[in-house]
Amino acid sequence: MSDHATLPMIGVLGGSGLYEIEGLEDPRWEAMRTPFGDPSDEILRGRLAGVEMAFLPRHGRGHRIPPSDLNYRANIDALKRLGCTDVLSLSACGSLKEDLPPGHFVVVDQFIDRTFARTKSFFGPGLVAHVGFGHPVCGRLGTALSDSLKALDIAHTKGGTYLAMEGPQFSTLAESNLYRSWGCDVIGMTNMPEAKLAREAEMCYATVAMVTDFDCWHPDHDHVSVEAIIAVLMGNADKARSLVKEIAPRLAGRTQNCPQGCHTALEHAVITQPDARDPGLVAMLDAVAGRVL
Repeated sequence: MSDHATLPMIGVLGGSGLYEIEGLEDPRWEAMRTPFGDPSDEILRGRLAGVEMAFLPRHGRGHRIPPSDLNYRANIDALKRLGCTDVLSLSACGSLKEDLPPGHFVVVDQFIDRTFARTKSFFGPGLVAHVGFGHPVCGRLGTALSDSLKALDIAHTKGGTYLAMEGPQFSTLAESNLYRSWGCDVIGMTNMPEAKLAREAEMCYATVAMVTDFDCWHPDHDHVSVEAIIAVLMGNADKARSLVKEIAPRLAGRTQNCPQGCHTALEHAVITQPDARDPGLVAMLDAVAGRVL
């Protein structure tokens, strides 16, 4: 986003079932290439309630790519390159609290990043930058998501901490209890470094964590059948499609840039002096950081 008011374009990252959104006009799949490689899949473009929208199946259609092998930089770069200003992340998660049962949604506002095998920044040697991340999601988008969930009468909690683990295995019981002692609310494998990269790309970003089951800390965890989990997943996907459809008109009228400053996150973040910057990396960041470079 520039310093001038920009009409919103919604980017959605989520499961493959979410792109079947009723009312999506002029739908078409577009292949994208980025300086960081290919995103997870082609991107579904269209308009919803008059708002331009781009949907990217995070794991690829058919769920082909595990969390640690996702090309997070390509996914975020592709959405930025298309003109997305607001990114809605919809992801399945496990619950770390009794009062967040399967089927419950959490509008996350904090993260603890325990991933270790992923590239977490667009920047690096030859072009160093440090963005603020104390408040890792856009409060404006979080409020809009919560308002939409209320309107749809979907059980949800506004605010919560998402523990991002590496995977692909689930937690040990000791780890699950540790994360509970930290006060975490939900646990998942996909929102980091996604949220960090969206901040570097100066896009508003918010997460809805959709609970599928309790993590292994819960005494009844081992008694949950695969069929029950699949039923919750399907129900969550239906709710998520309704949520995307409901929130679009809430974002349609915005012509002002983000009051939280998401669109200017790089304003004072780049440390490397111009004459010391790697020209190749500068060229790769034409979409992500072109505003300040």
